[in-house]
Amino acid sequence: MRVIDSHTAGEPTRVIVDGGPDLGDGPLAERAARLEAEHRDFCTSVLCEPRGHDAMVGALLVAPTDPGCAAGVIFFNTLQNLGMCGHATIGLTVTLAHLGAIRPGAHRIDTPVGAVDVDLHDAHTASVVNVESYRLHKGVSVAVDGVGEITGDVAWGGNWFFLVKTSPLAIAARNIRPLTDLALDIRSALERDGITGRNGAWIDHVELFGPPLDPRARSKNFVLCPGGAYDRSPCGTGTSAKLACLASDGEWQAGQEWIQESIIGSTYGLSYEPGADGGIVPTITGQAFVTSDATLIFDPADPYLRGIRY
Repeated sequence: MRVIDSHTAGEPTRVIVDGGPDLGDGPLAERAARLEAEHRDFCTSVLCEPRGHDAMVGALLVAPTDPGCAAGVIFFNTLQNLGMCGHATIGLTVTLAHLGAIRPGAHRIDTPVGAVDVDLHDAHTASVVNVESYRLHKGVSVAVDGVGEITGDVAWGGNWFFLVKTSPLAIAARNIRPLTDLALDIRSALERDGITGRNGAWIDHVELFGPPLDPRARSKNFVLCPGGAYDRSPCGTGTSAKLACLASDGEWQAGQEWIQESIIGSTYGLSYEPGADGGIVPTITGQAFVTSDATLIFDPADPYLRGIRY
C-alpha cells in the first residue's frame, strides 16, 4: 500500500494513494459510510501503532462523485470517519501537488460532506473554503469532577465541538497532559448530561482557549480529537466553529483575518463570509510539508497486522 505522509502546522496526515479497499461507486457519503461500517480493520491497520499513532489522520483517495473535482477523499482517524478536516485537506492539497496531480491555482476536492474549494498558493501553502459553520447552543454548562462548572458553546465546523472560551488551565505545552485529561473529563460530562450536536450527534472534539504568545494571533487553543489525542495544529474545523460563535455574537466581522495559534505555536489564518443558511463559510490558510513517500507492508503472520487497539 502506497502512502504519502505530511504535516500541516505540525498535525500529521497520511494519504492512501493506492491499496485501499474497494468501496464501489455512488455518492461519496455512502462510500464513506461503507468504509466505516465494513473496513475498520483497514483504518486501524493504517493509522494505529505500529504503523501510525493516535494523532494521525488518514485521507483515502477515491474517485470523486463530481467530475469537476480534482480528487475525492474520505477522512478518518483511529476511531471513526471525519466529515471534514481542515489540516488534512491542506495536507492532501500539498500532497496532490507533490504527486504532480495539480498545480498552483483553484481546485475542488470532493468530501463526504460536500465539495470544498481549495487554492494552492505554492508548494506548501493552501487555502481551504470550509463547509458552512454555525453555533447550535450558547452557554452550555456542565459539572466536571474536581474542576467545577465549565461553560462553553456547541458548534459545528465540519465536526462537532464544545468550545470553552477561557480554559481553567493555561494553554501551554507544559500542560498538554493535564489539558488532555481536562478535555476528556469535559467530554465525559457532556455525554453524561446528554448534551449532543444536531440530531443527537456525538460532540467528539473539545476546544479550550487562552491568550496567545504569537503577537499576530488573537487566541491560542488546545483541541482534543475523537481518539483522545490532541491536535498539534490550530484545528481548521475547530477554529471555523470558533469564528461561527464570534460572528453570532457580533465580535468578528466578515472578511477580517483571524490568526489562531496552536498548542505547539503553529498558526492558521482564517476569514469568513456569510453562509446561505445563517452560518458562516470560513476560509482556512495554512502550510503543509510532505515528510515521506512510503510502502506499508502487511505480513499475514504479523500479530499486529490490524494495528494495536486498546
